[in-house]
Amino acid sequence: MDFVTILAKEFSLRPEQVRAVIGLLDAGNTIPFIARYRKEATGSLDDQVLRALAERLEYLRGLEKRREEIERALKEQGALTDELLAQLARAATLSELEDLYRPFRPKRRTRATVAKERGLEGLASWLLVQPERGDPWAKAAEFVDAGKGVPDAEAALAGARDILAEQISDDAALRRQLRELLTREGVVVSRAAVEEDSVYGNYYDFREPVRSIAAHRVLAVNRGEREGFLKVSVEAPEERALWTVRRAFLRGNSPASAQVGAACDDAWSRLLFPSLEREIRSLLTDRANASAIRAFSDNLYQLLMQPPIRGKVTLGVDPGFRMGCKLAVVDENGRVLDTGVGYFTLPGDEARKAAAARLIKGFVKKYGVTAIAIGNGTASRESEQFIAGLLPELPGAAYMIVSEAGASVYSASPLAAEEFPDFDVTQRSAVSIARRMQDPLAELVKIDPRSIGVGQYQHDLKQNELSAALDGVVERCVNLVGVEVSTASAALLSHVAGIGPALAKNIVAYREENGIPSRAALKKVPKLGPRAFEQCAGFLRVRDARNPLDATAVHPESYGAAEAVLSALGYDAKDVRGGIPDVGLRAERHGLEALAREAGVGLPTLRDILAELQKPGRDPRDDLPRPVLRTDVLDIRDLKPGMELTGTVRNVIDFGAFVDIGVHQDGLVHISRLADRFVRHPSEVVRVGDVVKVWVVSVDEKKKRIALTMVPDKR
Repeated sequence: MDFVTILAKEFSLRPEQVRAVIGLLDAGNTIPFIARYRKEATGSLDDQVLRALAERLEYLRGLEKRREEIERALKEQGALTDELLAQLARAATLSELEDLYRPFRPKRRTRATVAKERGLEGLASWLLVQPERGDPWAKAAEFVDAGKGVPDAEAALAGARDILAEQISDDAALRRQLRELLTREGVVVSRAAVEEDSVYGNYYDFREPVRSIAAHRVLAVNRGEREGFLKVSVEAPEERALWTVRRAFLRGNSPASAQVGAACDDAWSRLLFPSLEREIRSLLTDRANASAIRAFSDNLYQLLMQPPIRGKVTLGVDPGFRMGCKLAVVDENGRVLDTGVGYFTLPGDEARKAAAARLIKGFVKKYGVTAIAIGNGTASRESEQFIAGLLPELPGAAYMIVSEAGASVYSASPLAAEEFPDFDVTQRSAVSIARRMQDPLAELVKIDPRSIGVGQYQHDLKQNELSAALDGVVERCVNLVGVEVSTASAALLSHVAGIGPALAKNIVAYREENGIPSRAALKKVPKLGPRAFEQCAGFLRVRDARNPLDATAVHPESYGAAEAVLSALGYDAKDVRGGIPDVGLRAERHGLEALAREAGVGLPTLRDILAELQKPGRDPRDDLPRPVLRTDVLDIRDLKPGMELTGTVRNVIDFGAFVDIGVHQDGLVHISRLADRFVRHPSEVVRVGDVVKVWVVSVDEKKKRIALTMVPDKR
């Protein structure tokens, strides 16, 4: 199989690009490294295209491996003909390959195999030919043998029809036609399996064409069926399907045609349709799985890439009732300064509330707290009200509600216990909340991405595929932003290209004992060999290193090129430390192509070097809109239809987006209310972290449901 030609066509790339990518992947290079530091070879393909190409390459190689396995099996059976070999070579999918192999695959004992054992294969072959003359009953009488379990002609014909039905159901071309028919005209149907009401009530009498059913509805009916509330099936166009089967095998008006027609009908109802129904549902589930994983991945990317709130001493509040609210103050770099407990969420007990107020005011005054992160837990509403009431007495402070996933999941993890051995779970959670506000990426990478609530039906998805996709997103974000090696946690370092969990721990251990004054010092870390150094070095930053290039995304392999650029443009290495704002302008005047030749690099690498010289160690998150810090507080009872609010998008799913409007219950903007035009998917309009203007459509206090719109005239 010519992988290069296939991939070049599918991805609209030049063959040399694909060939280079395959070579780099096969040599053990990571996708972030290839995307960032091998642009000349790949034509500047980004990491998303590279990841998709790598996944497709893996599929094609698996397809080729299966093709070879089937060819070997057919050779061993003596069934591999030139025609079959050509058909196998043309098969473009695993299902096509399996359809071709189906007639030859070892089968469990079936009605057809029993009939063959009784010697009825010759009768089946005679019927299939459908000669113009000859009586099927008379022919069947020749095969009567009571000793073999064929007492009469009727039994012989029945056995022959069983053989024909299986032969018909194994026909690859017919299966392909029927699969296309079901995909084009089939209907997914779900009905109630119980009499009681449930969350699946909308699907108790549900119908939607296979070709257009939305991914989230596929996942919903699957879950309803699995939990016993729904009966789900695919409804086929019966007449069209039967006609398709008969047309493929009936020849004229032979006396044997009635027997073949009966075998066709039996093949469809007993063998073909049940098999194809399973295939169609599996295909729909796979597509829904892929769609949900894409949505989850997009949401996770936006969440991880939310801009950090830099330079603020932060108070983290882990809300609680009976046991109080755990408090933690961390400095601008996330170092814990103080902890405490405040009792201010239960009604009454004014003395405790006053004491909590004094504690919080004391923290603010002593440490200069200017940001407060409140966890979104069971007592967060009461916590928010209390904190908001104190804000007039807290100069310069504002608060932000932080998703509970970042705190509750991390605080209970072994990793957190390792990092804060002297803290209990809630103290760790308060610290995590504060850090989550300061740098979402650095804190959220410590959590299994499946535990972060920015998707839908994540527990129903194929967990291996979900984990691989989400791990890829985390890897992409970490390497896009870069990591300060002198302060990064082992969890963060483990996602850097070329570094896994074991090597990350080695780096932290070496750092604690020896320090890491330069990138070159990384080579002394146990088990960090030349290959790992090549892959990871460019993504690691050493802020106060002697060589200022160590604090940039310029790879050590390109230091010579960067120094040549500086020299050619009249700069010195010391100029890099604070950034060189006009370096790009000088480079343009000098001539980029000439400068690239002098530096010995290609234009893509030159442009990357210039960008780093202009803003050393720049963080792409700084170019995004800042998160909203609030000083007010609302209640769901305050909401009225038509009210205009500003909110933050928390989750984007197939049928809309959930927006945090500050009432502890996210409102839903249905896909039909996202824009005054047709929207195929909500991700076309909004992303996680976007700050949007919305209007209240309706409020159901009892069910805690808030309907919002982003289009005023749709209120």
